[in-house]
Amino acid sequence: MSQFIQVTSSDGFSVPAWLAEPQGTPRGAIVVLQEIFGVNSHIRAVADRYAASGYLAIAPSTFARVKQGVELGYEQQDMEAGFALKTAVDALPAPGVMLDIQAAIHDAAKRSGRKVGIVGFCWGGLLTWRSACTLDGLSAAVCYYGGGMTTPEESARKPRVPVLAHFGERDHWIPVDEVKAFAKTHPEVEVHIYAADHGFHCDQRGSYDQAAAQLANERTLAFFAKHLG
Repeated sequence: MSQFIQVTSSDGFSVPAWLAEPQGTPRGAIVVLQEIFGVNSHIRAVADRYAASGYLAIAPSTFARVKQGVELGYEQQDMEAGFALKTAVDALPAPGVMLDIQAAIHDAAKRSGRKVGIVGFCWGGLLTWRSACTLDGLSAAVCYYGGGMTTPEESARKPRVPVLAHFGERDHWIPVDEVKAFAKTHPEVEVHIYAADHGFHCDQRGSYDQAAAQLANERTLAFFAKHLG
């Protein structure tokens, strides 16, 4: 069963989040972080698939502090709208959206009674990396083509939990040389590069690559099985 719920951050802010629950006792919990398109049908489907694999999944709206109910597609105007919202969230006073991600982690732990992992895509991949380095209550993190996480500023962070990172070698947003430099700086991070473009995991985008998406998903599920249960 899946539905929208409200998660309360430590400052009292109420965050809409998609909750997908497995049948039976969860084997673990996974926080799913959106791209710049909101908790749209794709992100909800991702959460639902993790639930089908036995995990309780929560996808918080990381746009909620600047705009509620965002659900965008993948056309140029959607990208422009999503980027503007991301920019607005980035401009929030610290810790900003990290409070909401921390709240989702705590909620996932409370509901599942199990270890919690986190996974994010594009902007959500960057937020996942920051979460792995700064937030409490996580046991594993998976970043899909985290936009910005390979920059020197972000690469200087130190993860507190095991991290798996997926990148596309044809990603014009994230130069492969930066990815290789990140991997060299962080030998503790499991980095994989696929013969694919940015957004290769999303089956609603023109850049979707079924082979890369399937392999990355298999590696992600194995990683979560190892670290969450």
